[in-house]
Amino acid sequence: MGCVCCKYGRGFTSSWSDGGKKIKGKKDKIAAADELLEVVPIPAHNFKLECAVLTRRGYYPDTPNKENQDCFCIKTCIQGNPNVHFFGVFDGHGNLGKECSNFVKNRLVEILCSYDTLIEDPVNAFNKAFLKTNSELHDNPEIDDSMSGTTAITILVVGDKLFVANVGDSRAVISFKNSDDHSHIVAQDLSQDQTPFRNDECERVKECGARVLSVDQVEGVKDPSVQSWGNEENAGSDPPRLWMRNGMYPGTAFTRSVGDSIAEKIGVVAVPEVSVVQLTANNPFFLLASDGVFEFLSSQAVVDMVDRYMDPRSGCAAVAAESYKLWLEHENRTDDITIIVVHVNGLSNSGQVEEAGSSSGMNVQPTEVKPDVTPTRSEMFRSVGSNFSQNLQFQQVLLSNDQKPR
Repeated sequence: MGCVCCKYGRGFTSSWSDGGKKIKGKKDKIAAADELLEVVPIPAHNFKLECAVLTRRGYYPDTPNKENQDCFCIKTCIQGNPNVHFFGVFDGHGNLGKECSNFVKNRLVEILCSYDTLIEDPVNAFNKAFLKTNSELHDNPEIDDSMSGTTAITILVVGDKLFVANVGDSRAVISFKNSDDHSHIVAQDLSQDQTPFRNDECERVKECGARVLSVDQVEGVKDPSVQSWGNEENAGSDPPRLWMRNGMYPGTAFTRSVGDSIAEKIGVVAVPEVSVVQLTANNPFFLLASDGVFEFLSSQAVVDMVDRYMDPRSGCAAVAAESYKLWLEHENRTDDITIIVVHVNGLSNSGQVEEAGSSSGMNVQPTEVKPDVTPTRSEMFRSVGSNFSQNLQFQQVLLSNDQKPR
């Protein structure tokens, strides 16, 4: 058992957890150096998870020395159980975003593992772990989280079930073979982005005292009384944000996070939404990624790209390359990008994806367990070099011999 704690520069080394089989990756034109592929057996159900991860520092021409604030965690054999494994992607923000995301990456899984009832009640354990991690981050004297924090998208694998806990606007997605045409793979979101675009989240933070306005509305360019911003796909680069009633801060474009103690006063809480998913033979893979991936790519587009490759490393590289490309077509910068792809190999059951507590086919809706305690205050990888053009160049050449036959 161990936590993936990897960092790389131009020549990086990897240290995967102890629970899975390590496979040395071949050098190719996508990889900057040798890579490791994690193969994790699930003996209780006689199948395996094959996972890969990739993270890229964003391209920031105005702040070329800005660090990658994304990080991730893959921890196998939770509590010594070979059937229980953890995956997480954390997207930091603010001046101390990297410190926040790394703190949460480490503490969340440690706290989660400490609960004796984790396997019996993962939903409750997730809720308690997120709130305790958030409280510890607030109290950490070395990290000022008043205007910094992190989002977190996490998956706990328990046998052939996934427990998906989300705080913020990173995302988890599962692929699903069409019952009529198994050659067609459908994307199904396992989490819902927690942003003011969601009516329920928008109303919740307003009740906590938040003003919800775009930057143009705050600055008087657009009418602030118009409380309609379309959706995330057509809102452009000026989404609705959260502001103090009498202040021009904090301006968060998400409604939940870990940290952000000032934004917590207007409803930005660390309470996760949790979904329960029954894996089946019709689920070839699932993935977790930071919002940098989904800014210009739909979940279906990401799943289609990953599905083209037999090796999850190639799928990660293809998604990262396309994300960077689209960012630069629309902006003069890119976001940090992190993606974990997990192939499901050898599973033969015929269950269904379900909502926590009830079967619901592929219509996954997050379930929120209200905690009894109200919060008191309302990279593991680094980029391969800092030269963006080099990053993009090596990502653009895909492994043609790895593509699945069509």
